[in-house]
Amino acid sequence: MAGSAPHGDGLALRAALVIALATGLTSALVGGIGLSGEPVAYGAVIAALVVRPDFSRWPLAIYPVLLLICALGLGIGVLASEVMTGAPQVFVFGLVAALMQLLGLLLPSKLRMLAGVLAVVGVLPLLSSSPSFSDSWDQLQGIAIGLAVASLIQFAFTPAGMAPGSPGHPEIKPEAKSHTKPETKPETKPETKSETSAGERLMIGLRSPFFWRKLVFASLALAIGNGIGAVTPKYLYFGVVLLLNDSIGDTLLRVRDRLVGVSLGILMPLLVFNSIGISSLANGLVLGGTAALMVALGRTDHLRTALISSGVAFVGYGPLVAWYIPHRWFDYALGCGLALAIGLVVFPNSALRRYQQLKQKSDSSAADLLRILPAAREEARWLGLPPPEAPQR
Repeated sequence: MAGSAPHGDGLALRAALVIALATGLTSALVGGIGLSGEPVAYGAVIAALVVRPDFSRWPLAIYPVLLLICALGLGIGVLASEVMTGAPQVFVFGLVAALMQLLGLLLPSKLRMLAGVLAVVGVLPLLSSSPSFSDSWDQLQGIAIGLAVASLIQFAFTPAGMAPGSPGHPEIKPEAKSHTKPETKPETKPETKSETSAGERLMIGLRSPFFWRKLVFASLALAIGNGIGAVTPKYLYFGVVLLLNDSIGDTLLRVRDRLVGVSLGILMPLLVFNSIGISSLANGLVLGGTAALMVALGRTDHLRTALISSGVAFVGYGPLVAWYIPHRWFDYALGCGLALAIGLVVFPNSALRRYQQLKQKSDSSAADLLRILPAAREEARWLGLPPPEAPQR
């Protein structure tokens, strides 16, 4: 008979073990097929991120779509570097960054979460000294291995009696449903808006000032980083494309997540690097140890950012970790500052003010208010104001 599934910290620590196994095995497999460097780093980081702390499963469609998005972004980056050989890096980078923002508009709503992935992978080849399609193919192999290994290991270690559910929402077991009333009438489907076409999504985006704000500053971010003397100016770009949001509150939420995650994510790389050096085993220890550390500190809401920070610092740079970590932290802080400055100065949009306006309207739905509430509370926290209360259901 299957035992009861663990809950709380026990489940999170089990996920940390799965992350350690998945990243260590991915590193060994990618290295075993003759690849090294970036393919190993990409595979290990993807393996760590694929593991769900609640052991729910990703939709199967996400795997081929993610590989396709990565292939598209890497291919465009390599092609741009070859076509514009000899052009200043900031110019080529800016063009590709703008193109990635435009392509992101074409993604349907279900894939909009991958717009940030496209924006990042599209410029990665431009940061290499000699990008090539063969290198991109190797990196895609690392990503594919990381996806497969992490998914299989998570499946093998899913607690007994835990039903696989949709992402973030495990299914309720049958016995837990016994308290609910049986339905006496057929369920009526809520009215849903049909998915807009790619052309319509493009036109909607082009009419948005927030889209142009991100496109312009994403294109200029590397040049700004070089201009202020950042050692790793790419993190100013990442700050813009990953942190800058339509509202000030949402931007503040992402900035806090990045600063906490990046700060805590560097601890395990420093400890392991100075203890046992670099190996596939060490990769697993670093990323699994980071996950366990976030559980111990009660910071699991920043887990993904911490895992990216650990993976990039340790697996991606290895021996350079000693100098790379402080520079990366400082330049990411500059990226956070740039995103905040843009959000406050260029087309500022207060989530707190919007929440208060909606709450005063009698026809505002609770769903709309709840959607804005986290960003509104974050603004209130930074302003030293009492956080707004959740709407009464």
